[in-house]
This record gives sequence, C-alpha cells and structure tokens, in this order.
Amino acid sequence: MLQRSIKNSLFKLQKRALHQDKSAAKVASEQCSIDKIRNIGILAHIDAGKTTTTERMLYYSGIINHMGEVHDGNTVTDFMDQERERGITISSAAVTFDWKSYRFNLIDTPGHIDFTMGVEQTLGVMDGGIVVLDGSAGVEAQTTTVWRQADRYSLPRIVYVNKMDRADANFFMCLKSLETKLNAVTFPVQLPFKENGILAGVIDVVNLEKIIFNKKNQGRTILKTKLCSDNDNQFLTEAIEQRNTLTDKLSGIDDELANIVIEQDSLEKVSSQNIVDSLRRVTISQKGVPVLLGSSYKNIGVQSLMDSVILYLPTPNFNQYSRLYKCFEDNLSARVFKVIHDKQRGPVTFFRVYTGEMKKGQKLYNIQRQLVETSGKLYAAYADDYEEISEISQGNIGALAGLKHTVTGDLLTSSAQSANKAKKYMQTKTSFDQEKIDNIFNVGTNVPEPVFFCNIEPPSLSYVTALESALEQLQKEDPSLRVIQDIETDQTILGGMGELHLDIIKERIRSEFKIDVDLGELQIAYKETINESTIDTYTAKHEIGKSNHEVTITMSLIPDYIGKNELLFDRSKDNAANIDAIHPRTLIAVKKGVESALSHGPKLGCPVVNVGVKLHWLEVKKGTSESIISSSVTQCIQKMMNDSGSLLLEPIMNLEVVTIEENSSSVLNDLTRRRAEIKTIDVRAQNKVINCSVPLSELLGYSTQLRIIASGTATFSMEFSHYQPMSSTNEREAIKRVTGF
Repeated sequence: MLQRSIKNSLFKLQKRALHQDKSAAKVASEQCSIDKIRNIGILAHIDAGKTTTTERMLYYSGIINHMGEVHDGNTVTDFMDQERERGITISSAAVTFDWKSYRFNLIDTPGHIDFTMGVEQTLGVMDGGIVVLDGSAGVEAQTTTVWRQADRYSLPRIVYVNKMDRADANFFMCLKSLETKLNAVTFPVQLPFKENGILAGVIDVVNLEKIIFNKKNQGRTILKTKLCSDNDNQFLTEAIEQRNTLTDKLSGIDDELANIVIEQDSLEKVSSQNIVDSLRRVTISQKGVPVLLGSSYKNIGVQSLMDSVILYLPTPNFNQYSRLYKCFEDNLSARVFKVIHDKQRGPVTFFRVYTGEMKKGQKLYNIQRQLVETSGKLYAAYADDYEEISEISQGNIGALAGLKHTVTGDLLTSSAQSANKAKKYMQTKTSFDQEKIDNIFNVGTNVPEPVFFCNIEPPSLSYVTALESALEQLQKEDPSLRVIQDIETDQTILGGMGELHLDIIKERIRSEFKIDVDLGELQIAYKETINESTIDTYTAKHEIGKSNHEVTITMSLIPDYIGKNELLFDRSKDNAANIDAIHPRTLIAVKKGVESALSHGPKLGCPVVNVGVKLHWLEVKKGTSESIISSSVTQCIQKMMNDSGSLLLEPIMNLEVVTIEENSSSVLNDLTRRRAEIKTIDVRAQNKVINCSVPLSELLGYSTQLRIIASGTATFSMEFSHYQPMSSTNEREAIKRVTGF
C-alpha cells in the first residue's frame, strides 16, 4: 500500500513537472469568448484508443511535454490505481486546455460496458462528441451503446477512425459499419495516405491536401502540401472523386450548399469554405457525421481531429439544453455531472456552468435537494490534479470542493429566489412544455438497473461504520452501484453492472479505504411477474389492547402493465364513491403496502415488475392504524401472487464474440450449450464476429472458458438487453442454485 501511495505521489509530481508555461489553471483563468469554447467528450468501445487520443491532444496543445501510454500506466486521465493496473478507463476524467486560441473542455469516458454510467453522467454537459473506432473492427458492441446514449442527449458528433496503421485496418469497412449498424449518414473528409503499405499521413479531401506528420518529433511538426498531378496523380484523382461525392451528398441534405452548387453549376467549383460551413450545419443539426482517420499511437491525425472539433462541433450556445438554461438570465446555473472523494479535500464536485459565473466560496442553492450549500475552493478541471482558480465563466467546466449533499445530476444556482424566478419564466412561456421544465428542474441521471448482486462483509464488527462510510462515498461517485440493507439477513448487499464492476469496487475499498472486505458469491438480479389477472378480497382483524383494527380490501393484479404508477383505482359506477372517500393518509398507507408487496416476489423474493395493482374497494374501521392497513394490502397482493403463480424473469445479455475462423465452431458449440440465440455471424478481416443473446446466468466465468476454448485469441463484450420469462426447467434450476433446494 505504501509503495503504491509513493508511486501515485511521484506520478502527480511528474505530471506537474511536465507542464509547460501554460498550466490548466492558467488556461481556465484566462478570459475566453463563449464562441471559442468546445465542451467535448470522447466515446468508444473498450480499447479503441480514447485515452491514447486524449494524451496526444494534451501533448500537442502544450499542456504536457511528454506523452504517457496506457500500457505504461502513466496517462493523465487514467489516474486511478485500478485504471493503471488493468489498462482500462473506469472513471470519466475532465481536462481543460487550449488549441489554436480555442478552449477545449474534454472528458475522457470509460469504454467498458460495466462502467457505462460514467458515460451517462457526462453526456448531459457535453456540446459535442468524438466517437472513436478501431480501424480494424469498425462499429463494435459498446460503440452502439454510446451512440444510442448520444442520440438520447441529441449530441452532435464526429467520428475518428483510429489505429489505421494496422495491417488489417479498413477505412471503408468502418464507413459501411457506421451506415449499416448505426444508420449514420457519413461524410468522410479524409482518406488514408500510405507509403510502402504503411500509414504515413492523411489526404484532406476538402482542401485536396496531403498531410504528413513528422515521426522524428512525435508528429508535432506537420507538412501540408497541395496534391498535384505530377507527383500525386493517383491520390489526386481519388481525392477529387471523393470530394465531389462529399459535396453532392451534402447538397442533398443542406439547402444552402445546394443553392451554391446550382449557382456554380459544378460540384468542383464549390469552395472548401462552403463545404466546411455545410459540414458544420449538418453536424450540429445531427443530419450526418464527418469521419476522420489516423493513428493516435503512431502520432498521426490527432491535430487534424482537434481542428475538426473547432470546425464542426458546436459552441455552448448551440447546445439545445443550453438554450433552456437561459431562463436563469445572468444568474448562475450549473449542472453537476460527477462527484469524487479526495482524501485531502473531501467530496470534489465536477460541474458545467450554463449561465452566470461560479466563484470560490460562494453560497449555492441546490434545486433538487432544496437546500443551501457553502462551496469551498474552486479548481480547474485537470483529471485528479487540482489547481485552484478564483472563478469559472459561462460555458466552462470546473470542480468544486466542500459540497456535502450535492450528487450527480443536481442543478446549482445562486439562491432559491433565482430558481423560482427561472421556473416561473419557463411556465409563462408557451414554448416550454412540462417535459422541458422537468429537463431543467427535476432531471437526474438515468441510472441503469444492476444485473449482479452479492453480499459484502467487513473483516470485523469494528469496521462496520468505516465500510458504511466508504460505500456512501462510492455511491456518490458511481450512482450505478446499489447498496441495500437486507433486514431479514442483516447483510449489506451490493448491486452492480457486472463482475468487473463489483470486483473493482472491492479493490477500491481495500486500497483506498484500507478495509479488507470479502464479497459473497455473485447472484443474478432476477425479477418476478405474473401472466394472468386475478382478483381477491382480503379481510384482516386485529385486537391490540382494547382497540379493534379491521380492514376489508378488494384488489386485482394486472399482468403486462407498463406505467409509472403501479397503484390504479377502480372508478366504475359501483366503486367510484368508495374510492373517492378514502382519506389521503389512508391512501398513503395503501401505496406503502403496494410498494412493499411488489418489492419481494413469492418465488425468490425478487422485485415484481410489469404488474399493475387495482384497488376496487376499501373499508377501514375507525381507529385502525396505518401500519395495519399497509400490511393488509401487502398480504392481499402476496396471497393473489401465490394463488395465481408468479413467473421468474432472467436478464438477457447482448453478447458479441470476436474469434479467429478456426475456433468459431468451438465457440458456437459452447454458446449453444449456454442457451444462446445466435443473431448474426459476420466476417471482419480474418475473424468471425458472433452476435447473440444469452441469459446472464450462463455467462458467469465466461471469460475464463472462452480463453480456454479459443486459446486466448478471442474477445467478447456484452451489455444488458432485456428481461425474459424462464422455462419451468430453468426456473427450477435457478431456484435451486439460489436457495440450495
């Protein structure tokens, strides 16, 4: 532990030493026009090269003098112990730097599906995204996931095809996969330039230029030359053809460019600036995506990528959510997208300022929590290295110490008066519907449901309080981590997104909080439901002391119910008067009873889903306690579920396996034994790509088994798809596996 702490301290000192004359604090402190700010995120499948690309951006911008490498564990944005040891990004990290007088607030996000929450947390504060592809793989499983997430937040994006130096890289295959798998309209603005079969640079299709990145100084020096028929006839012909195709495709979407083409009466006469302007309009309106290429590890194409961020991605004012925050006028409004715990500073809150300014030490009003917090020191965003500044202006990203109650998704403003004024402004404007108002004042982070559970035990009773504190801090950092106290067994249960997720939580508790915890056996997050409607009347009579408590209740269960409120009311002619006469306090007790009943199904005690509960009739004797009413409702529902019989639902995962041709038959046979439903089998270079749906229970320990079957040559990724009813045989096996009988 001591050795690791010393290593981390040395790394931070090294990182500061690598700064040039412009530190992150100096960058963040300088005035910058909002039109020159770009809040961007890097999104991709695991191992596509997000962190390597980020490291090159920092290097070329002058923030660091030497580039770290993921395999060496010394990159700026992968600062956690587990990230350096495993070579993956676990937690999103924000960095601020300048490029060509533009301010970049960049967020490097996780690529592993277990940490998709890290992507979800940050998407709401981005104005644009860079989607990174592996040039030899194209669109992969997690690429699809992050693309859907970006769609949900209406995020304009550009695509960067990385690893184009690989022998099996195929730029046009990547374009096709974007179009077929993501339904994206692609606009390739570059082509690969190779010498002796090796990637040497890129061809700029828009400007008809050849761009070479000097290998001797790690690509820092760039040589741009116009393509000419004397030396580059083959490249020139291909580039002109691609430019005309690009212009023609753009003019079919962008009316302004279409008018220019008509005026010029030629595709070739359209200026480069006209094409760039059109690409910007198309990108911001999300009608298409510019596609660039390079090899970050080989220092090719990253500067062109940064230039494209300036050219094509929007400023903070163009973000559709930014426009909603104008209701705060000049008052502060800042959205929290991440909370981490620092040993010296306590909770550090990362935020994006939409209006006004954030100043150190000012009082802040948390709209979601409806409380005032006093902020501490204000920091420039630079991964885990904090540099103090005095204020952060509109459109920028920063970090703040001292907020005790604020969590991810909360909205901060200067006072309750500012919040009420903004809300009233939105309510008086016809252009703001209730959904838009909720987006500002009520929205939190979309937290996925956990698919794995396990119990966690401290080494002794003396560590119970410390463990509770550690889990509380980790939950603030990672909302996808669920901590549940099981009253019946008096155990602490953890819910997570995967085996890796829970394993890293355990290692973090051990390394960061010095608690040698043990995790129990992983359990699948099953759910229960019913397939037939049923109705019943239940009467409960209890004599407590000298008082009599009596409840008569008639309820029914509705299968396949999808809705926010599980409790429904029978307002038919015969029952409406009875329902309307229910006292509000009694109604609250009924709702508590419904919630309690649906939290534990009859078969495995799993949450009951897709079931509606309709209240037809309720009679309560005067003086009956609310706890008796709640328990009566719970018992009535449980009796109906026992009588009608519930179904066990199991989580189904979308699984993608990439394996060499000779091992594909063995992999397929193994998947068949795991109850897999094969969807597609594609060819990618020399590999077979198998896409299928598999029950999660069949994938426990799959990484080890796949390594044995494919001799270490296969890889896989998976994500949650849906819940599905089990057959009676599989249900019996699941119950036996969980209960032991």
